[in-house]
Amino acid sequence: MTEQTVYVVDDDADVRDSLQWLLESVGLSVRAYENAQQFLDGYIADSSGCILMDVRMPGLSGISAQKKLPDYGIEMPLIMISGHGSVDMAVTAMTQGARTFIEKPFNDQVLLDHVQQALEQDLANRASQNQLLVVQQNYTALTKRERQVFEQVARGLANQEIADLLGISRKTVEGHRANLMNKMAAQSLPELIQMAISLGLITGLASH
Repeated sequence: MTEQTVYVVDDDADVRDSLQWLLESVGLSVRAYENAQQFLDGYIADSSGCILMDVRMPGLSGISAQKKLPDYGIEMPLIMISGHGSVDMAVTAMTQGARTFIEKPFNDQVLLDHVQQALEQDLANRASQNQLLVVQQNYTALTKRERQVFEQVARGLANQEIADLLGISRKTVEGHRANLMNKMAAQSLPELIQMAISLGLITGLASH
């Protein structure tokens, strides 16, 4: 199981302490920071978890810090903490990709539920990234001809059409098709097409 951490970023020491106590009371690992820059500088690459960040802070605001996350390679789900009068900022954060915002004073169970959902989302995102990595690695193992057949199969061409297009026999196409299905670990044509889409092989293709 991937070790996950909840990163709490809030300039209010009382809020930081109460959040850390609450999260740790249900067995979650927590790292707390008093400002956004401290969090960005202290982030360990490829960490799994989620971020609880106050939207309004001295120095680097939550909104500004959110914009910097990609520069630091941080892709974890973000939950904004909104105080009175900063709901508009929290909404702005959501339009920039934050998962949600929670208003102070917050209900403990509501906050825990949001954090749990964010942690699950992070794991799902990582699983998708790992799956894509496997697909990419399998694709690089294909021969040039297998890639050509792959692309035409994904575009919906029949074996004979692919044979005519590439100037090879239908039997040869069938052989390449069987090989690439095996190398790509695709159990069906729809699965192969989904892989082609994830690899960007048929983006921009006119829909039928």
